[in-house]
Order: sequence, then structure tokens, then C-alpha cells
Amino acid sequence: MRKTELHTGWTVRATGGPVPPEIAERTVPATVPGTVHTDLLDAGLIPDPYLGENEAALAWFHRSSWRYDTVLRAEPAAAGERLDLVFDGLDTVATIELDGVEIGRTANMHRGYRFDVSTLITGEGQTLTVRFASALEYAERLQDEIGERPRPYPHPFNAVRKMACSFGWDWGPDLQTAGIWKPVRLERWQTARITAVRPLATRDHLTVVVDVERAAEVNLVAEIYVGEHGRRRLPLPAATGSGTVEIDVEDAPLWWPIGYGDQTLVPITVKLLYQGDILDRFDSRVGFRDVRLDETPDEHGSAFTLVVNDQPIFVRGLNWIPEDHLLTRVTRTRVERAVNRAALANANLLRVWGGGVWESDDFYEVCDEQGILVWQDFPLACAAYAEEEPLRSEILAEARENVTRLVPHPSLILWNGGNENIWGHQDWGWKEALGALTWGARYYYEDFPALLASLDPTRPYHPGSPSSPLAAHAHPNDDRYGTRHEWEAWNREDYTFHDQFVPRFCSEFGWQAPPAWATLVSSLDAADLRKDSAAFLLHQKAEGGNAKLDAGISRHMRLPSDFAEWHWAAQLNQARATRHAVLHLRSHAPRTMGSILWQLNDCWPVTSWAVVDGAGRLKPAWYALRAAYEPRALGFVVRDGGPVLAAVNDSEAPWESRAQIRLIGFDGKVFEERWVDLEVPARDVSLIPVGELLPVGDPTRTVLVADAGPVRATHLFAEDYDLAFDPSPVEVGVRAVDTGYEVTVSASAYTRDLALLVDRLAPDAGVDEMLVDLLPGESRTFSVTTTAALDPAAFTAPEVLRSANSLTG
Repeated sequence: MRKTELHTGWTVRATGGPVPPEIAERTVPATVPGTVHTDLLDAGLIPDPYLGENEAALAWFHRSSWRYDTVLRAEPAAAGERLDLVFDGLDTVATIELDGVEIGRTANMHRGYRFDVSTLITGEGQTLTVRFASALEYAERLQDEIGERPRPYPHPFNAVRKMACSFGWDWGPDLQTAGIWKPVRLERWQTARITAVRPLATRDHLTVVVDVERAAEVNLVAEIYVGEHGRRRLPLPAATGSGTVEIDVEDAPLWWPIGYGDQTLVPITVKLLYQGDILDRFDSRVGFRDVRLDETPDEHGSAFTLVVNDQPIFVRGLNWIPEDHLLTRVTRTRVERAVNRAALANANLLRVWGGGVWESDDFYEVCDEQGILVWQDFPLACAAYAEEEPLRSEILAEARENVTRLVPHPSLILWNGGNENIWGHQDWGWKEALGALTWGARYYYEDFPALLASLDPTRPYHPGSPSSPLAAHAHPNDDRYGTRHEWEAWNREDYTFHDQFVPRFCSEFGWQAPPAWATLVSSLDAADLRKDSAAFLLHQKAEGGNAKLDAGISRHMRLPSDFAEWHWAAQLNQARATRHAVLHLRSHAPRTMGSILWQLNDCWPVTSWAVVDGAGRLKPAWYALRAAYEPRALGFVVRDGGPVLAAVNDSEAPWESRAQIRLIGFDGKVFEERWVDLEVPARDVSLIPVGELLPVGDPTRTVLVADAGPVRATHLFAEDYDLAFDPSPVEVGVRAVDTGYEVTVSASAYTRDLALLVDRLAPDAGVDEMLVDLLPGESRTFSVTTTAALDPAAFTAPEVLRSANSLTG
């Protein structure tokens, strides 16, 4: 097998649609892999779609068509030789030609394509052309043919196999990219090639399935090497297209998720041989572990617990969307940084959400290495999907290809049929709109389970998030069974609404906030830094998003009129909502065994539910999540309408500590104090009553504080707008260090949610901690990293040194 990448010499030009004349007349160099958007950006022909109102100004892309060309020079096929033109990904509706001869058509960006060009290659320079038609117009035509199906947004994204959020989402832009978005190459081979290898590893066993394509009916042999565990020979007699070898590996080193053990990865190599010559090879890594889903019925309904190597895992998770809307700009380094931000926030799982893409090999490899579990949605989201052709064949083909690609990865722990489709069919008026039309049930309940039974019987499958598959008459979002999404809190209620439900596993919940200030000012003009500007609203995609932000703030704090103050209040409220919901869920373990926050990341600068914004900056909510996801966490949670102290110990050793619980005035006066012995078993939760510690005197000047070593929890007896905060309770000292600055903050009165918003001082500035509560007489030193030379006095500026106290007045 000889592979030649075809990534050079490409050009792209418009061939139709409402393309501006200055672009329609140009042929520009094209980067492959890439997209038309990135090529025109590189050529300086379009403005950055992430800035200002540029997204709306580029809507002409939606109905445009494009032509990519390069010159292909390759030797003709020798006798008995095959030449295949291979595209790993085309976005999306494409026609491929060689010297004007059509060799194939595609309409699915989620899969690869292979074309036999053995008889077409001449040895001379030949024009290889890929024409891209409008995916939107293709989808509109197809839905006219097979029937329009419900969806939450105007464009029929559910009628074409393209990244759903490419057509816009309630956090993402509507850009509708097109291009050769994955590698393209020419493969030259004889006799046979490996089409797929599926290494299925459990704790002490490895099943290796080898599939081959043949050009000759001859006897072959596959040699399988598994690290230091020896070699196995797999005969593949003439006319057979597949073979399987079973390998017992009794002394295999176990792979564990982060926080439970090591992430040992074992290399595996498969060589395809004919008469001793290597025809092809496959290289990957596996991790030996068992995984199952415990759905045992109990007095509450039925469990939903992921179990690895017989160890129940409380999932501390985050939802993952594409790291950049312009997908081809996502490098392995960016993936590593993004996944690491999840790990640093004490997360142990990422859910690859169904409105994006099957993620890159880089993503799963990084998760394997870091021990971050992966919950994998099939890419079907928030819509009804036709079960008829041509969509049916495309959905099953992409599923088969990607399941086969991903089975080696030990981090992948669960397959999920799709996002909110079952819930939508139940609750969102789809049944009336659909009539007799299909909506996707066959995929979730028949096709995907059958495909996985054949290709990957080692992992559990769940038909949809949310769904209650073991309860025949239960609502899909019933908190007693399966998975639940909690969106009433954000959409109509308040984050305290979480207290009314005890889900078995909450796979979506969250609260919005704007991005970091430095991200905001780099994407909007100064004149647009207000809630009602057209540019700001273009970067707020949620329906009624700003009104919901205002309502959420107003339930707890004074609603600021100044935009910068409002920005801080919105970020603070997101952080508190995150902390509240996560501690509520964790405190109910083992009845609740999963918390997957919506969401980790953003794909552009936007007001959203992400805890890391589109520029990779940490919002205050990231720090709140990190604290709430600590293996050992304290928090005051609600039981029977009042506070109790929850001590959560998600570590392998018992948590034994003396905890000090105090009722303190904002001025430092101690009204009540007691010590309790914390004895929390490993992977367990203890609830400590505190009902007798009620506010003494004025509840607007009293705080309940619990300390267990370095871990602190606080509880207040009124909302911020009624609390008698000292508006200026701190003094600051600053000194320069090699990595930036150390900022020491000392409190003279109770200070709530102390933060340094250092990105306001330098775009590269970061801080090690945020949202700290200080009692009178206490100090905290913050480590600020930056390459900038800063005025120490700048750290005391009111827009930088923030707290809940600063919103008083």
C-alpha cells in the first residue's frame, strides 16, 4: 500500500449563487484540508465572521456553489494494481470529476468516500475537480420530496447529513461551510488491503476483527501484535473478506478513568501479508477495561450508573461542542488544551453532543491519554429524522464507519442514540406535525442497537438523551429513570428549581453568561458594548436570552444598569447557578450518578452556557465548577426546605477530618460555633444537619460557614439585594514575580465571591483562583500569570477587583 497525499496546488472559485462580484471573479489558493470560508479569509476577501455583525453580512454563502481544482499527476495502474482516490471528508454536497469525467457524488460530511480510478489515471497532468453545491438548497429539495419534519430552527438541517449546528444554533453562528474538510489522497495497492480493524478490548480479553478488500482470490495472513503480549496469526483464506482472532490477556494492565487509576495504553499492530510480503498495516492503541451500564430497578425507579472495571463512576461531566465553528482550524494542540481545561476542572467525562460532528482521532486519543471518559452521541439532534432514502443509507453508513473507527478507544464508554429527539417527539408538538411521517424511532430502537451488537458489543447503548428506556410508560425526561435534561431552571424558573428534582443522571443543565471581557471587546466595537446593540444581540443566540439573564440576576441581585456591571453580575450568576446545581446533584449520590454540565466550550465569541469562552478564556463559572467537582467538596444543599451540609467524597480513601461550623456576622462576630467529625467513606456522601444554627439577630448580616481543612462552604439567609454587605471590604497588596504578579487581598468584613478579572488588564492574563469567600481578618494571595508589564494599582480598579459586595448600592 502506497499513499500519496493530495493537499497541494488547489484553487477555489465560485460557480453560482449570490456571491459578491469581487469574489465571484476571483480564483484563490485553497488550503486542503480547509473550507471556502477559511480560504477567502486567508485571501482577505471576506471579513472575520466572528466579529461584529459580519456573520449576517456573509449569509450569501448559504446559497453559493464552489469549485476546487488541482492537477493530479500519477503513474498509471500497473497490472493487477488498484488506484483509489480517497476523501476522508467532504463538506457536504459534492461532485468529484477527473478531467471532466464524473467519478462520484456525495451528500454526507460525516463519512469518507473511496473511488476506483485505476482506469482513469494516465500518467499525465490531470485536473481533479470537486464541485460543492449549496447544502441548504439540497436539504430544501430533499424535504420537498420526502416530507418536511419538525426542527427548532428555520433551516432544514435534518434533511442533509451535515453538522447540524453549521446552520446555526442557540449558541452558534449560521455559516454553512463548504469544502474539502478532511485529508484526500491517492492509494495504490495490489492483491488486498485492510478495510477495517476492530480491536474490542475488555479487562482481560481482546477480540480483533480484520476486514479486507481483495483484488485477487489468494490466501492471506494477518499478523496481530499486542504490545508485549505476543503475536497471533490469523489465516484469511481465498474468498474470505473478514476474520476474527480471540486473545486472552490475563495479565493486561488496566485502563482507568482519571481519578481511579492509571491510563495504560497498549499498542496494537495488524499486518496483512501475502507470501511473506506486507501488503498493508494498521496501528492503534487499546486500553483493557470493562464497562457496563447499571440500570437496576430500585425503590426510586431504576439506576443509571456507568461502571468501569466493576467500579461505579459518579460522572462529573461536561458537554462538548465543536471547538471552532470553522472545523479545519482545530489542531491537536487546541484539542489538548480544551480537554485539559475539562480535566483541570475535575471533570471525568465529555459528552460529544449530537448536533456537531464525529470528533477527530486527536480528540479520542487525547481523552484516552488523560483518562477523560467519552459519551458519544450519534449526530442526530433536536429534530425528527426521516427513515426513508436517501437519508437512511447515509445515516447507517456514517454510523458503521465511525463506530468501526472509534472502537479501539478505551475512553469511549457509552453510545447514545441522539440528542432530545425522543423528548421532542413526546412533548414538542411533533406528532401532530408529522402525521404518518417517520421521525427516527427506527434508528434509536432498532438500527443503532443492531449495528452495535454486530460491531461493538463491549459498550452500553442508550437510545437518547434524555430518555427513560426501561419504563414503558414514563416520560422521556422523567427524573426517576434513565437520563434527564433540566432546562426549566434556565428557561422559565431559577437555578434553585433544581432542588425540586432528583434525577438518576442529569446529562444537560446550565446557565448563560457573556464571554470574558477581553473576548467581548476583541469581537465587538466599543459602541456595541451594550445589551441592545445589533452586534451584541447577534452574539446572543438564545431565544429571549438577555431577558432570561436579567430575570436570573434579579432573583438574587440588584440588576445593574451599567453594561460592565451587568456583565459581571451575569457571569457571577452563571457561576452560582453552576455551583448550586452541581452540588445538588452530587449530594444525592448514589441515587444520582451523573452530572454533565452544558457546556464546556464555545465555537466563537458568544453569550452562552459555556464555562470556557470561544477564545479559550475561563469564565468565573469554570472556577465554580472546578470547586463543585473537587473530589472532596463541601456545600450547603437543600433538604426539606432548609440547609444541610453535604460532604462529598469521590476519592478512593475515607475523608476523615474535623469540620468547624460557625454562624458569623459580616463584621466577624461569632454567634455560634461547633465542631463535627467528618467521617465520609470512599465514594460516598454524608449529610450533616445544621438546622439549629439559625441566624441570630439580623439575617442580612449573618453567614453560616463550614470549614474542613482547606475546603469551605458558606450559606446566607437572604438574597444579595437584601444583604448588608460592606461595599469596600478589602485592601490589596501587589508584587511582581517571574510569572507575573502575586496579588494579596485582605478582608476587613465578610467578602463574597471575590474575583480578579485580570483579562481586563492584559489579553493573556490568567488567575489561579476566583470566587473566594473571605471572613474579616482573612487574606488570600492570587497568582496572576501574564507577560505584560502592569501598574500594580490597576489590580485595585473596580472593574478588575470584583465581588458580590461590589454590586451593592
